[in-house]
Amino acid sequence: MKRLLLSLTLTLVMALVLACSALAKDLTISAAASLTDAFTECKPLFEKANPGVTLTFNFAASGPLLKQIEQGAPVDVFASADQKTMDDAAAKNFIDAASRTNFAQNALVLAIPAGTSTVKNLASLSDAKVTRIGVGNPETVPVGRYTKAALDKLGLWSTLSPRCILAESVRQVLDYLSRGEVDAGFVYATDAIKGGDKVIVVEEIPLEKPVSYPVAVLAATKYKPEAAAFVAFLTSPEGAAVLAKYGFKKP
Repeated sequence: MKRLLLSLTLTLVMALVLACSALAKDLTISAAASLTDAFTECKPLFEKANPGVTLTFNFAASGPLLKQIEQGAPVDVFASADQKTMDDAAAKNFIDAASRTNFAQNALVLAIPAGTSTVKNLASLSDAKVTRIGVGNPETVPVGRYTKAALDKLGLWSTLSPRCILAESVRQVLDYLSRGEVDAGFVYATDAIKGGDKVIVVEEIPLEKPVSYPVAVLAATKYKPEAAAFVAFLTSPEGAAVLAKYGFKKP
């Protein structure tokens, strides 16, 4: 009798474990590198409000993230640091267009390593002493595209581009600045905040269009309601408060 009860108990436990596993949903969020800290803080808040849903993040420059999606990476939500990359995703039918939402804005800044003084403004980048400028790769990194467009408009890109050290994400530019490996670099305002006392902002760079962050549910997701819930969370008071904490502006 005891063996029978034990067997029934084990069977019930296994059934419950399998049922819970079937209900568990792991969302993969591919997000721009500049969102790393804010999204990481959002994770426990979202998971608490959505029992059974776990968030897994994949942070990188927006261009490579889109390339991963194009190659079949299993992604449920895509958050880009620029509209162009999301436009490309939409053109290839990778996203649910109706779910696309702008959830934050940022600013482009010129920054220098703490303890240096050669670069005081944009104009001083032309100084012969300035030989290494950290810039995101304009071909794949949104911050690089914003930088190139701004410098092109000011007539500085052709002069400065030979001195540019191209990075694969805005966080790589921040690393260059933090370690003093470049004389100056272009990063988002939020990343400069992340740099703390190792990085000094020289000035904000004027842009024709603001640094705008769109997010969308992937068309191929198996968890559309849960993915849509994460998109909605980013514009909720709770999500917006986390983004504001890290320096992001409202869309």
